[in-house]
Amino acid sequence: MEVNEETIAAQIEKAKRGNQSAFNFLLDQFWNQVYGFQLKRVGNEHDAEDITIESFAKAFDKISTFDPSYSFGTWLITISKNIQIDKSRRIKTSIRSQTTDASAEQVRKIADQAPSPEDKLITEQNLAELLKFIKQLKPDYQEIINLRYFQEMTYNEISSALGEPLGNVKVRLLRARKLLLEVITQNRST
Repeated sequence: MEVNEETIAAQIEKAKRGNQSAFNFLLDQFWNQVYGFQLKRVGNEHDAEDITIESFAKAFDKISTFDPSYSFGTWLITISKNIQIDKSRRIKTSIRSQTTDASAEQVRKIADQAPSPEDKLITEQNLAELLKFIKQLKPDYQEIINLRYFQEMTYNEISSALGEPLGNVKVRLLRARKLLLEVITQNRST
């Protein structure tokens, strides 16, 4: 599928209606742009990844407010920049506060009922082989996959266990599944 402005606009509209694959598409399309922007700003892979995850969580929570007369990538970068500035201010003033103010209803817009293509591929894998692939991921991604698929925790339970906002948990899990799919696909083709 050719990715152009019309394709992106169509996916945004689907995401506004809660379509899970549209959220996956937007995450895939814009992850590198937002992550690269943050990596240049903060100079630390872990912090850049955390801010990127928070950026997507906030954007997905607020996707209904997106104005299509603007570029989606620019909108994401602006959200990301604001999150990074807020984090810097909090660090400087040593004030700890909630990173997202989204209501539980807004966060639920990212559906988690239907298995995604990543979910289907993950469940098809032999357990020993799957564990080998999971170990190739960063520890944060290993942990969230373990909580969701092996301990069978809900998003809310994972949010409580990790002490992270629900939106961040959903985006981190989306990213973890995407990376695991890449590892599995790469190992199948070799």
